[in-house]
Amino acid sequence: MKAVVMAGGEGTRLRPMTASMPKPLLPVANRPIMEHVLRLLKRHGLSETVVTVQFLASLVRSYFGDGEELGMELTYANEEKPLGTAGSVKNAEEALKDDSFLVISGDALTDFDLTDLVRFHREQGAMVTVCLTRVPNPLEFGITIVDDEGKVERFLEKPTWGQVFSDTVNTGIYVMEPEVFDYVEADVPVDWSGDVFPQLMKEGKPIYGYVAEGYWEDVGTHESYVKAQADVLEGKVDVDLDGFEISPGVWVAEGAEVHADAVLRGPLYIGDYAKVESGAEIREHTVVGSNVVVKSGAFLHKAVVHDNVYIGQQSNLRGCVVGKNTDVMRSARIEDGAVIGDECLIGEESIVQGNVRVYPFKTIEAGAFVNTSVIWESRGQAHLFGARGVSGILNVEITPELAVRLAGAYATTLKKGSTVTTARDHSRGARALKRAMISALQASAIDVRDLENVPLPVARQQTARGSAGGIMIRTTPGVPDSVDIMFFDERGADLSQARQRKLDRVYARQEYRRAFPGEIGDLRFPASVYDAYTGSLLRAVNTAGVQDAGLKVVVDAAHGSAALVLPSLLGRLGVDALTINPGLDEARPTETREERRAGLVRLGEIVASAHADFGVRFDPVGERISLVDERGRVIEDERTLLVFLDLVVAERRSGLVGLPVTTTRIAEQVAAYHGTRVEWTTTSPDDLTRVGRDDAAIFGGDGRAGFIVPEFSSVFDGAAAFVRLVGLVARTQLTLSQIEERIPRAHVTRRDLATPWAVKGLIMRHVVEAAGERRVDTTDGVRIVEPDGRWVLILPDRAEAVTHLWAEGPDATSAEVLLDEWAAVVEGAGK
Repeated sequence: MKAVVMAGGEGTRLRPMTASMPKPLLPVANRPIMEHVLRLLKRHGLSETVVTVQFLASLVRSYFGDGEELGMELTYANEEKPLGTAGSVKNAEEALKDDSFLVISGDALTDFDLTDLVRFHREQGAMVTVCLTRVPNPLEFGITIVDDEGKVERFLEKPTWGQVFSDTVNTGIYVMEPEVFDYVEADVPVDWSGDVFPQLMKEGKPIYGYVAEGYWEDVGTHESYVKAQADVLEGKVDVDLDGFEISPGVWVAEGAEVHADAVLRGPLYIGDYAKVESGAEIREHTVVGSNVVVKSGAFLHKAVVHDNVYIGQQSNLRGCVVGKNTDVMRSARIEDGAVIGDECLIGEESIVQGNVRVYPFKTIEAGAFVNTSVIWESRGQAHLFGARGVSGILNVEITPELAVRLAGAYATTLKKGSTVTTARDHSRGARALKRAMISALQASAIDVRDLENVPLPVARQQTARGSAGGIMIRTTPGVPDSVDIMFFDERGADLSQARQRKLDRVYARQEYRRAFPGEIGDLRFPASVYDAYTGSLLRAVNTAGVQDAGLKVVVDAAHGSAALVLPSLLGRLGVDALTINPGLDEARPTETREERRAGLVRLGEIVASAHADFGVRFDPVGERISLVDERGRVIEDERTLLVFLDLVVAERRSGLVGLPVTTTRIAEQVAAYHGTRVEWTTTSPDDLTRVGRDDAAIFGGDGRAGFIVPEFSSVFDGAAAFVRLVGLVARTQLTLSQIEERIPRAHVTRRDLATPWAVKGLIMRHVVEAAGERRVDTTDGVRIVEPDGRWVLILPDRAEAVTHLWAEGPDATSAEVLLDEWAAVVEGAGK
């Protein structure tokens, strides 16, 4: 006997899940509903099966193929137009005309005894046997009445409560004889219950009803879909589950990685090659699909998560469904009954209310509160560039495919035959992405100079030596699972915002240039990179007095790429240097704030015990430095800026200093005392770089351990800052603690507020209005100066749905009070 699986329905009530996926492919316990149906058929000896398909038919064919993987023989009958339940089976008549056959829906979950159903059919000599089951609420189903012998007496499709005269309903599972096709007209819509069965009864043909025992759920609504998952996990339906039951009700599939400190409260299911981090909590009736990542602190309860989903830290999912390839970012919340379609982005700290439907390919911006369904519009904006180039989670937001398109877009903005310098940090992710980007550059008629793993300042300097631009890929500072793709101009500086917009436009239009075969770019690996870098650095920066000072310095390379340049540099600088943590560690391409702090504390202990003059710690890519004084005390980054500034301006006595508007105004006092001038810049690195190129520039810094040494470079450079600092300390003959103690204390506080894109303009208008007669500075954002000298800066983030606030006062309390006052203005304007 053959079977027919009807798999052509659109499943409109299940949208948006079925907006891009046919209903039979919806996963239940990480396996398509139809696969559960096929496995049931095989279990009862019905391995030859015809599948009727119509909506998104190619996806069904592609998934199941010829059935070989299931040990079955599958053929397909395609409907060009919807033909109804009987018409679709009529479409497969040629394969079914020789024997009895069984008809079953491909989107209903059941474990009925089909063998006993077939036995009953044959014993009764029926033309049609309708498989029936009892349900508590028959309103959505066709009611069937049978007599004592099982013969059908009456059908009633989708009754009202006034018409309910039985709880026995039609499951859509039938055993039929080929003669039934005589009652089905070809190529027109025909239904079994509404058209064929009434005619058979009118003619007295034998139609019987078989009341089956077991589980049956018509997965036709979101509620029934979620219920089916729970029923499988509870063991209420007899289906096969892939994986191992590691504790009662807790199923984990092959290759899944679950941290020992994750909290699992079954029944639940974790799919193959999923990863659940420490501190995540997964509770009952949750299904986690294949290749899903659940970050630390995430909470899932009664959630159904399809394949390849990323669930960020501290996110909260309750009673919801999340479609495949969707990214749920940090601290997002999805409430009970919400459904997120395929390939969506749910931004940080956003909230999707209960019963909201988000259709596929939509973006919910960070901080958004969504209480209505998102069907046509895309909530939020796609921003390619952020503060560190193009940034995102590796293989979630930043994929090899995106890297290739980015490289192609960048190449298209350059002339054919141009040279681009490429570099990376020491992480495996950066290495893989760089190789992809090099291929795309060459395919776009660009020659490539690949530096491989070098410090970021070395990559910038080498780019400036004859390249049209450069690309550096590094792990995002403090975020081990994210990467930054940084694009440089011909000077090795970050692309200006104008050039970023140009690259953004080419990328958005996907108008990539492709080279002819004879134009494919060359790939070279330059030699003596570090010798060239250190030689030019020592020639440019004043090191007078270093040899005679006898300085002793502890240098912490932090297992980063700064270790690659330090041997060449320290040997020629003339200081007694103790280098620690020089070995590269691929597993630790960056460090968290806590790890960096702990490293600085350890550095301080070594400095104090070794009686060194100071200690310096490089960041993992050699761009920034942090300091420890001769007593072993950590100098905070904001204070380090003031110390460095004081040393520079005290020696130079004239010139220009570049600082972002977020810097304490004590810096202005220090500069003015020594006859130098501060030029306040925006927070954009390329604006600070612009000042660094000025002939009068003597120093630049951002207050976050980044320093510009204009005589050598106009960009942040950790090694250059270190060399300059050594020379300054040698000549001033003061200790760092003495310099730091003579500088007044600064009291700057900061706060970030989530603000949807749609209200950012409104917020800034309210801020300006609220400023009244106070002095307002609009260098970057709006800086409001109070009559008593306190100031607050309100700055909308250009890449995220966030507004940043800084405030400074004579003491911490007054600064915090000012910050509270203006935070209330921002929050009030956004409501």
